[in-house]
Amino acid sequence: MFAPTRRAILAGTAAAVMAPSLARPALAQSGDRTLRFVPSADLSALDPIWTTGYVVRNHGYMVYDTLYAMDSQFRIQPQMAEGHEVTDDGRTWTIRLREGLKFHDGEPVRARDCVASIRRWAARDGFGATLMAQTEELSALDDRRLRFRLKAPFPLLAEALGKLSSPVPFIMPERLASTSPQEQIREAVGSGPFRFLKDEWVAGSMAAYARFDGYVPRGEAADGAAGGKHVHVDRVEWRVIPDASTSVSALQTGQVDWLEVVMPDLLPILRRARDVTITERDPIGIYVLLRFNHLYPPFDDVKVRQAVLHAVNQPDFLQSMVGDPKLFSECKAFFPCGTPLSTGAGGEAMEANLDAARAMLKASSYDGRKVVIISPSDNPALAPLGDMAADLLQRLGMNVELVVTDWGTVLARRASQKAPEEGGWNIFHTTAVAAEFMSPASHLALRGNGKAGWAGWYTSEKLEELRTAWFSAPDAAAQKAMAAEMEREAFRSVPYVPLGTTLSQQAFRSNVRDILPGTAPVFWNLRKA
Repeated sequence: MFAPTRRAILAGTAAAVMAPSLARPALAQSGDRTLRFVPSADLSALDPIWTTGYVVRNHGYMVYDTLYAMDSQFRIQPQMAEGHEVTDDGRTWTIRLREGLKFHDGEPVRARDCVASIRRWAARDGFGATLMAQTEELSALDDRRLRFRLKAPFPLLAEALGKLSSPVPFIMPERLASTSPQEQIREAVGSGPFRFLKDEWVAGSMAAYARFDGYVPRGEAADGAAGGKHVHVDRVEWRVIPDASTSVSALQTGQVDWLEVVMPDLLPILRRARDVTITERDPIGIYVLLRFNHLYPPFDDVKVRQAVLHAVNQPDFLQSMVGDPKLFSECKAFFPCGTPLSTGAGGEAMEANLDAARAMLKASSYDGRKVVIISPSDNPALAPLGDMAADLLQRLGMNVELVVTDWGTVLARRASQKAPEEGGWNIFHTTAVAAEFMSPASHLALRGNGKAGWAGWYTSEKLEELRTAWFSAPDAAAQKAMAAEMEREAFRSVPYVPLGTTLSQQAFRSNVRDILPGTAPVFWNLRKA
C-alpha cells in the first residue's frame, strides 16, 4: 500500500525539527532495550476484528496469539494449539491447547475463550463464515479442549484458524470476545508476547508495549507468524511521524530504530547513511489492481472489460508508482505471483496490444459515454494510477472524467451503488498485501456474489461454483487445479485488471538484527544491541 511521492525532500536537521515528539538524545544509550518503531499509519483503533486495517492487525500480532499460524513457506502450524485430532470421517476436529497459556490480566486461556473468539471473528470474516456454515456445533469440552462437529468434512479448518489476512482470528478473553461483532472493543487484553500500555497511548502520536513475562513461547524457531515468539527487548514504542522525510531523518540520527516503510524517492538518502540497513519488508510484495463497477455501462459488458485488460501494459502503471524497476514485477495472475495457488492460467489475454484492444472496444456495446475514474491525491501509492488509467482509456478511445479528491472521499464514493453520473463511479485502483488475495477464501476481489460483495459488485455464478468446489478439494494438488480454473475464468470475465506487484522497503538501525520478513512487522525474535 506504499509508493513514492513526487515532492521536495526535506533533509537532515531541518526535517528533524518537525518531530517535537522525538525530543530525545540523538543516539540511544548503550544497553537501551526499548525499540522505537515508525508504523506506516497511526493506530486509531484497538479491535483487530472490528476493522481490517493493517496497522490494527499489526497491533493484534503483538497483543494476541492464534490457535494456528502460517510460516514463511505458507504452511499452517499449531501455535496456541498443542495439536488436534480428526475423526476418520473428517467431521469432528478436537483441538487441544498448550499448557501454561494465560492472558495479560493473569487469567488462564481456556477453551471457552477460544470458542467465543472464533465465533466473533467468523461473524466478520468470509473464510470464517464459510467454516461456521459447515459447523454443526462448536463447543468447549473442558478448559484445554474445543471441538468442531461439522456437517461435512472441511479440510481447510486449520487454514481458516491460521489465516494471515485481515481479520486474523486472534484469541481474546471470553468477556471481550462476547462483545457484538458490530461493536468495537476498546480494551486490548490478549495472551501474546507483548502487553499494550493503554495509559501511554496517544492517538496520532504514540503507542507503547511491554514484554509480557508470562508468555509461553513454542520450542520451534520463529518462522513467519509461526514458531517460538521469543522477545529480546523490554519495550516497543510505535512513534507516529506522518512526514516521510522527517521519519528518515529520525532514523539517521538514531531517534528511532525501525521504519516500517520507506518511500522509494527517499531510499537514496538512506543508502548513503551510516549505520542504516535497508531490506524488503515483504518478499512477495504488494498486489496492485484496477477495479471496475460492474453494475453500470460500460463495464457491465464483458467485452469492454476485455478490451481494457488487453490494452494494459503493467510496467507502465508500476513505473508510475515506484520508479525503480528493481521495486516492481509484472504479475499476470489473479492469485499473487509467488503464492502457492498462483498459476497465471489464461494470462495470455494481457497482451498490451492497444490496436487490438481498440478493435475489441469497437466490437463492444461502448457508446461513447463518460467513464468516471476516482483517484486520491493524498495517497501517493494510488495517485499516479488514476492518471495512467485516464491516459490509457483516452488512447483506447473512451470518454474519460478523472475525479481527483482525498482518500476518504474516494472510499466513501466507491461504496456508493449510485450511477456514475449521480455520484457513483466506474473505476478505482487499490493495493493489497499478497496474503489478502492468495486464497479463494480471502480474495474479496474475486468473489462473484454481486451486490452482496466487495465494491464493484461483480457477479459470476461460475466463479462462485469454483470457489465452493475449492473448499472441498481433497489435497493441495486439487486445490491448485481448481485455482487455475478460477484464474482462467477470471481472465475471461475480468472482475478487475491485475497490474502487477511492487516491493515495499523497510529500514532500520544496524544495531537492530534478526527482524523477520513477512506480511506484518513482528517484534519477537529481533534483537537490539
